[in-house]
Amino acid sequence: DSLFSKLPQKYQDSKVIQVGTDASYAPMEQTEDGKIVGIDPDLGAALGEKLGVTFKFTNGKFDGLITSLQTGRSDIVMSAMSDTKARQGGLDDKGKKIGKGVDFVDYYTSGSSLLVKKGNPKGVKTLYDLCGQTVAVQRGTIYEDAFKKQKTACGSKGLTIQPFDTDAEAQARGERGGAVADLDDTPVAAYIAQKSGNGKDFEVAGSPADAGPFGI
Repeated sequence: DSLFSKLPQKYQDSKVIQVGTDASYAPMEQTEDGKIVGIDPDLGAALGEKLGVTFKFTNGKFDGLITSLQTGRSDIVMSAMSDTKARQGGLDDKGKKIGKGVDFVDYYTSGSSLLVKKGNPKGVKTLYDLCGQTVAVQRGTIYEDAFKKQKTACGSKGLTIQPFDTDAEAQARGERGGAVADLDDTPVAAYIAQKSGNGKDFEVAGSPADAGPFGI
């Protein structure tokens, strides 16, 4: 009751907090039987119990979640989103202004890992092993930016980057052999390697790198 009374009046009246998410990133958030489930929805349910309100999750494209926050369609975003200076300052990954910026409440620290076909036929261990290859990645993520930086580092060898609206689409591209690797948060990469094709489709290559915070 003491926490509920500290909420802005509109949430006391509605008893609902609208949450924007991209429910295609298991195990953080995914859709099962028409319901959004996963780590972030579980955390939202626990927060709702403490605050006396319901956290209502709505699915959307990842690269539109901050816009949904700024336009008022969402009250908060919970979507395994990395807390970055660019997002705090209202910039996209290209440095273009996208709004006034957002504040984060950090709740988890994750590294990044490369997801490759089972058996790792290209022998990928680091980003540098991808030079001259084709990679798939979810559009609007810090991992798309990481691949762009690696493309520059590859120099004349180059790096072909194929961005998709969802990570599931990027995974499918890799599974079909159209891309050598996908880059994900370490727990997500590990989950995919374990679950996809009963563990026969993918494996995690190399060691986790670039640890950073997820934020609400």
